[in-house]
Amino acid sequence: MKKIAWMLGLAGMLAVGAAAAADGKAVYDATCSGCHSAMAPKIGDKAAWAPRIKKGVAALTASVMKGKGAMPPKGGAASEAEVRAAVAYLIGRAK
Repeated sequence: MKKIAWMLGLAGMLAVGAAAAADGKAVYDATCSGCHSAMAPKIGDKAAWAPRIKKGVAALTASVMKGKGAMPPKGGAASEAEVRAAVAYLIGRAK
């Protein structure tokens, strides 16, 4: 019985680890994709993202947290950690 409980616990930890790795994409899909798939800077647009990427993750995260133009504060995400994960995901797609 202990072995089964241990295996279930391990499976749960692995699932959490996999979910954490996908958080940026999940946040993007849930809160950012509606605009960034249709409006600038579009996801994956290397030229549009290049000057933003040069500013760094911290500056981009701060910009999203405050909101900019039509983008609401936090971009609709619930936390700064989610914003940071989405920013990292977007940067990764533009490199």
